[in-house]
Amino acid sequence: SSRTLKPLVTPIALWYADLMGYRQMGLKYDDLQYFRPETVQQALGRLTPREAYDRAYRMKMSLHTSALHKPLPKEQWVSAKDDVRYLKPHIEEVIKEEEERFTWDNMIVARQ
Repeated sequence: SSRTLKPLVTPIALWYADLMGYRQMGLKYDDLQYFRPETVQQALGRLTPREAYDRAYRMKMSLHTSALHKPLPKEQWVSAKDDVRYLKPHIEEVIKEEEERFTWDNMIVARQ
């Protein structure tokens, strides 16, 4: 990351994330992940029980607010500092394991 560009891009990125509206529905960015569904499902299985419960609660609340056609009260919105990437490390771990499994499965043994 560039030290010169970061101060310029960060406010725009935060503004855009607020504009997307998922925080107003009580969701975090990783709640929206659908990149390679089987990978995300494996990563979801690696969450701690507390993280899994919190995610299910956020999903339930967002579905409820969607059915009511209005956002949550302002004090229940997810703030930018609370919107952390809780699923990304698990997804990266699953991808690395898949790559390693592919490498070992396709290894060619040469006799000398």
